[in-house]
Amino acid sequence: MELISSAERNQLIERFAHDAFHLELRDDYTVPHEESPFTSWQRGEPNDLSWFGTWGQLVRRVVAAGCAVRRVRVVSEPHSPYIQWEHAVTAENLKAGEDIRWLPRHQVPSDIGFPLGGNDWWLLGDHLLAVGHFGEDGRVLGSEVVEEPATVAECVRVRNLLWDIAIPHTEYKFLIPR
Repeated sequence: MELISSAERNQLIERFAHDAFHLELRDDYTVPHEESPFTSWQRGEPNDLSWFGTWGQLVRRVVAAGCAVRRVRVVSEPHSPYIQWEHAVTAENLKAGEDIRWLPRHQVPSDIGFPLGGNDWWLLGDHLLAVGHFGEDGRVLGSEVVEEPATVAECVRVRNLLWDIAIPHTEYKFLIPR
């Protein structure tokens, strides 16, 4: 399996002028012992959003060109610390032009299966997938490009079903563990 980098995946997003949809299924995207904005936030430090600049610029560009950038985050409740941090910084995604919705894992209908082995994926247009792959330590390995029509069609179906039932960020009641 050939993997492309995050930068190459972002180039694909720029090429699809009408819709870029991301399905997130993991409750934790951290890499052990890695210094990151998340680990700084865990220590109670203010959010350093410098990491967001490149992504925010990309989203603003494609949204200005007429592309919808959407994502559904399927999350467990109570929320993991990583999901708490993601929720805390989602305002930046929204300001850039993304539309983000949340779906508690227990509300996913039992007849919906997650294609592609339960990996996260980007559906670009309605005909190309960039499937995320992670190492055992959680590190991003890259994205696999998938164009097989039946797989793409199943992801379009799942996207449409999940988008319709997911809760917009501004309406999602975030549960903070006590």
